[in-house]
Amino acid sequence: MMTTDTSDDLLWQQLKTLPAFRALLRAVEARFYEQIPLPDPILDIGCGDGNFAQLALPERRITAGIDPWWRPLNKAVKAGNYELPIQALGDYLPFPDNYFASAFSNSVLEHIPDIQPVLNEIGRVLQPSAPFLITTPSHYFTEFLGGGAFFDRLGLKGPANRYRDFFNMISRHAHTDSPEIWATRLAEAGFVIERWQYYFSRDALRALEIGHVQGLPAAMMHALTGHWIVAPWESSLRPTERWVRPFFDEEPQPDSGAYLLFVARKGYNSLVKPTLPPPDPLPVR
Repeated sequence: MMTTDTSDDLLWQQLKTLPAFRALLRAVEARFYEQIPLPDPILDIGCGDGNFAQLALPERRITAGIDPWWRPLNKAVKAGNYELPIQALGDYLPFPDNYFASAFSNSVLEHIPDIQPVLNEIGRVLQPSAPFLITTPSHYFTEFLGGGAFFDRLGLKGPANRYRDFFNMISRHAHTDSPEIWATRLAEAGFVIERWQYYFSRDALRALEIGHVQGLPAAMMHALTGHWIVAPWESSLRPTERWVRPFFDEEPQPDSGAYLLFVARKGYNSLVKPTLPPPDPLPVR
């Protein structure tokens, strides 16, 4: 019986280490890193346990990863993913001005209530023209949620709003904002947006929404064993892979999506006007 080599497949890599809903999102995001050059030295803002960086940037040791929480950071230390794994807050980075040639923050900035000081500090430690890759939920995130839409159809605005607030709470979102709001924030920090796009359709987000419920057993197993997936065999994961594969393969729409990708560059001076070019989706490869 012939078997298919899935070692280089981003979706399979994520499914073997994460619950399905998170694996799908991270696989879609990891694909961006194949197409956007990030030169050394490189900074990972909100690195966590380093699992995402290890899969998105394979065979590469990241210069520095910062995270405020020691427990996940300790896993990154043990894995050796970073030359400098540092416990630090984003609004006070222990690096000199103009130190890094690139930076990325993958689905992290939405968890920080006071985000502007963090963006300003990232701008301080980046070299002029350095790229800064950001992924974050958009203002469509709560609108696309299936539970909220269900209550909307029944004319129950109160429960619809409470459901959306609840989902934001369990996702630990401090904000889910439009590209225009991000353009203003980034300009204030001295960044020019080079390209941006929406990604993750309404249907993809609803798969993620359902996956949150299915992920409860995985969360219990993680608490007990330290691993999200205890049976990472393709035979056991195949039904899940078939379910989420169409969402992984979908082409992004230019006018809407539950998440945003930005590639910004640090300007040569701090006087940057907020500008938002037309969306320019990366091809799905």
